[in-house]
Amino acid sequence: MSNYEIAVIGGTGNLGRAIARRLARKGRSVVIGSRLAASAEAAASELGFGLSGLANAEAAAAARLIIITVPFAAQETTLQDIAPHASGKIVVDTTVPLVPPRVMRVQLPAEGSAAQRAQASLGEDVRLVSAFHNVAAHKLITDADVGCDVLVFGDDKTARAEVVKLADMMGLRGLHAGALANSAAAEAMTSILIFLNKTYKVDGAGIRITGDLIAPED
Repeated sequence: MSNYEIAVIGGTGNLGRAIARRLARKGRSVVIGSRLAASAEAAASELGFGLSGLANAEAAAAARLIIITVPFAAQETTLQDIAPHASGKIVVDTTVPLVPPRVMRVQLPAEGSAAQRAQASLGEDVRLVSAFHNVAAHKLITDADVGCDVLVFGDDKTARAEVVKLADMMGLRGLHAGALANSAAAEAMTSILIFLNKTYKVDGAGIRITGDLIAPED
């Protein structure tokens, strides 16, 4: 039985901390995961809101839903670490395939996207969803209105809908964006946003979808 609703793996990084804090602030039961349990515990104590900290594998085992917030270079080893504890669960992959030093140039992996790479690594029994690629972590960790849409991708519509609701709960606007393969578009957009930030001196550019959107039927 899961002890926590949500595990944020790599939760000591900027995006992980921001997501964990936003969810915990809304009353969700969240555990931060890190390579070292002590680092996770320290981050949880600093952030407050009843957060707990464990090593990555233990955090994944203890939660019903898992959010992966690690750099692309650490994605494969992190997925291998949590794989024994992810079967049948919703796993949200936020990974963006940034390959330093050319982070302003789109460099998608051979699988087509980081999300498809994650699905192949974890197996088909994992309900893989991809989201949170284009939101600035330094804004998300504050209590301010970020004013950003979150495109949510996944082949499992029920899992995708749950992550859309999580984004809404965090004060963002979650939007269904189709199949997991479509994640390539949002992942690539991150490099473009980094370029825009530098070129136009933007403090964390995000995306907003225009038009009058009508919520899809369940």
